[in-house]
Amino acid sequence: MTPEQEDLILSLVTYPGRDPEGTPEQVLRHFNAKDGHTLGLDLLRDALHQRDSVAVEMALIVGFTFGITSDYLEELVELCSADWHHKHEDVVSAIGKLHTPDAVDALYQATQWVPGYLEFDDSRALATKAVWALGKTPGPEAQQALVRLLTSGDEIVRSAAMEQIARRKE
Repeated sequence: MTPEQEDLILSLVTYPGRDPEGTPEQVLRHFNAKDGHTLGLDLLRDALHQRDSVAVEMALIVGFTFGITSDYLEELVELCSADWHHKHEDVVSAIGKLHTPDAVDALYQATQWVPGYLEFDDSRALATKAVWALGKTPGPEAQQALVRLLTSGDEIVRSAAMEQIARRKE
């Protein structure tokens, strides 16, 4: 991905107090793409193939802009445990939007692993996001994963699991 392409994709990002500078239509035109969904998935596959952490970020921006669907699941699951990028929280958030039992194992593993670049994070944001995603995922697999988390040695993870189990009962 060229710096120009990165700048164009970053122009889609909304910051507090500022509207995005670019439009989805500009991105589609630049990449000569018919739809953003396919573009985002193609960019994500390329990022995985090249193990390019910046490209992962760009692909996720495109994916979130145009919509992440179950077509992304295989790549997102692979990225969930990949140690060569720094977008695990965004990956878990994307998986969480899919609400699929097929991602339960990946989400559970995200509660168990702290990537090196997140070792400073005492709030365990990655694990918490994964627990929330499990809480929104239907089915017995997600429920069983949440119950397993009740025995976690990490109070934050245990507490988040309790909250999600309680929320699922409502």
